[in-house]
Amino acid sequence: MTLPALARGDVVTLPTTPQSLRDRALADDVRFILAVFVDLNGKPCAKLVPVSAADELEAGELGFAGFAAGLIGQHPHDSDLIAVPDLDSYAPIPFVREGLAIVHCDPYVDGKPWPFAPRVILKRALARLTEQGLSAKVGAEVEYFLVDRGADGTLTAADSKDEGLRSCYDARGVTRMYDHLAAVSDAMNALGWGNYANDHEDAPGQFEQNFKYAEALVTADRVITLRYLIGMLAEQRGMTATFMPKPFSDRAGNGLHFHVSLWDDDAAVFPDAADTRGLGLSSTAYSFVAGMLEHAAGLQLFLAPSVNSYKRRGATTSASGATWSPKHATYGGNDRTHFIRVPDSARIELRAADGSANPYLALAAVVHAGLDGIERSADPGDPCGPGQARETSAVLPRTLLHAVQALRDDTVLRELIDDGHGVATYFADAKEEEFLGWHNTVTEWELDRYLTAY
Repeated sequence: MTLPALARGDVVTLPTTPQSLRDRALADDVRFILAVFVDLNGKPCAKLVPVSAADELEAGELGFAGFAAGLIGQHPHDSDLIAVPDLDSYAPIPFVREGLAIVHCDPYVDGKPWPFAPRVILKRALARLTEQGLSAKVGAEVEYFLVDRGADGTLTAADSKDEGLRSCYDARGVTRMYDHLAAVSDAMNALGWGNYANDHEDAPGQFEQNFKYAEALVTADRVITLRYLIGMLAEQRGMTATFMPKPFSDRAGNGLHFHVSLWDDDAAVFPDAADTRGLGLSSTAYSFVAGMLEHAAGLQLFLAPSVNSYKRRGATTSASGATWSPKHATYGGNDRTHFIRVPDSARIELRAADGSANPYLALAAVVHAGLDGIERSADPGDPCGPGQARETSAVLPRTLLHAVQALRDDTVLRELIDDGHGVATYFADAKEEEFLGWHNTVTEWELDRYLTAY
């Protein structure tokens, strides 16, 4: 089938490229194309398309049973999701499999962009920015563990010698994992992302590999691609990579930190040398921060969307002595304990997202919240000092169920995400079911505590 909506220039439009998908793939000696989209949980869904069928993929003839794919707002009786590729995201990935390429897709249903598709949700949020004459650039810090899982389910660091209480930046740890880290770095650089650092993170078995910032949609695509690459390259070496927020009770968890800046064409909007608050930010930047702070509780459902997220959030400490997870909606200077850190005048760092966050949803929610602040000229007040919070600083949700309720109570943010289709409402309902599914499961902790207590 063809997609007449594309010719009419619907809400989501395909970028124009000088070559067809098939021609580009053939020029790169690609045999198969992984056509990818994610569900609301961030699960990558794909079909492996032979290059001989690339024209059909590009024409919008590749259908998915959306209900089977995952949490994406479909019922068994609904029309197929049609994966429409964004040719600007196409890239060969021979380091995963020789002859393989990847392309990110926008799901359509009945000729229209599907409103429950995370990539479509982010594009709509960015369109609101465009209406204000602005664009967003984003950098992302993706943290992960490399682990082995025993027959009894026990997790251990894949590097058995990685067991120190203060493992962060350990030179020996990164050297022992050199082959894996180098393979991921080489892959990022081959893709043109500009890998600039690879380090051992706070906990034994934990790593982070950084790439340069880019337009918000591009960075979200890259986070999804990087998770896939890290997972596949780890498997090649007999390891499991996990982005789970808190896989170990006594260790720091996995964050997904976003560095956000706004631009007016090529001009950075955030810096202002005349700022009297000491951070070098413009009034627009402060209003953007204020919007994020005012919506912080509701934002958390998109930044920390799993039951496990709140075991990272609720941790009092870790083996190293810090959790690196904010508990209050605060902002300040170059201080990693805040919800929003301002490392310099060009950007802000959002430190509340974790490894379970869907980057499209998280960034869409951030843009909507920040724009609400800009549109109201909101004021965040003076920055908090190092490690400090004001009495009026909102306490972030303590569990997934608290985060669900916070989003339900945030009418502005919920309606912006809903877009008349009930997207946020659907997501909140699904997350409540997820929480109750966990809550209704009897655990070892309960058996140990209650079995003979009465």
